Amino acid sequence: MQININTKGTYIHVKDDMFEVKIPSDSGDVQKFHYSAKKVTCIVLAQGIALSTDAVKLAITNNIDIIFTEDDGFPLGRVWHSKLGSTTKIRKKQLEASMNNIGVKWIKDWIGAKLQNQVDFLNDLKKHRKEKADFIDEKIKNIINLKNSLMLLNASLSNEIADIIRGLEGTSGRIYFETLANLIADEYKFNGRSSRPAKDPFNAFLNYGYGVLYYKIEKVLIIAGIDPYLGFLHRDDYNQLSMVYDFIEPYRIYPERVVLKLFSAKRVNKSHTDEITNGYTLNKEGKVLLMENFTKYMDEETIRYKGRNQTRSNSIQFDAHNFANSLIK
Repeated sequence: MQININTKGTYIHVKDDMFEVKIPSDSGDVQKFHYSAKKVTCIVLAQGIALSTDAVKLAITNNIDIIFTEDDGFPLGRVWHSKLGSTTKIRKKQLEASMNNIGVKWIKDWIGAKLQNQVDFLNDLKKHRKEKADFIDEKIKNIINLKNSLMLLNASLSNEIADIIRGLEGTSGRIYFETLANLIADEYKFNGRSSRPAKDPFNAFLNYGYGVLYYKIEKVLIIAGIDPYLGFLHRDDYNQLSMVYDFIEPYRIYPERVVLKLFSAKRVNKSHTDEITNGYTLNKEGKVLLMENFTKYMDEETIRYKGRNQTRSNSIQFDAHNFANSLIK
């Protein structure tokens, strides 16, 4: 179970070896909720929330991740145990892979999977939009051509082809999001991707979904023994989670599918976002709507993965372990 707290003034502490969450209401009353530490996997906190040290200790003792986020869902930091997650040999091999063609192979696989997911999603959307089939088919063809160009690239180091990869990926992204914008109601059409701040409600929802995905990816990498800061494609800038930004690429499709479904079903309205300087942000109601649907999609629904029914979150963890194991073979 993941606990998401967005109400300012909320206080979390421990009572009877359980998390007690006190949420204030507009009337002045306080609602109390109790959660067993045995059933909680993650606690996500927005700004303006108080947390006792006893609650932090209970979380650490039970291997529960505490995430602090910006208003737009972007992770600020986390409190978690200090264990490495696996053998240091994995991180040594990860460093070696970043300086040879093994890193190139993984980058091509991850970006290639991202582009293929875009194609698959557009094909799914086409089934219910017969009147736009020709338009969508043209966009799919363009993305497939970009993916083919990507897979033909060869290099011994990723930085030798990094600019080419970013160019192919960026072109695909522009085509993809232009297509999505064309498939939703006129009142919510948007002009490409925008982030921090989002220029429109669609991107506000998508940015928040990506933010949630970022901290999920960081956690699965740590558990698998992968250094989240040592990437293959993204630059090793100061305090940048380069491997998170590399590894996340095939899974961006998850929040994209959830967000588009909410907009297509007209479940989003003006009450879910607030206008801010130069853009939009999700408010409390918008965060609840997205998180209810995204959590269900990731942690309750199952997919067929390697011959077994798994949640999408579990499948990402398996992928992280497979990646780590491949490095030390």
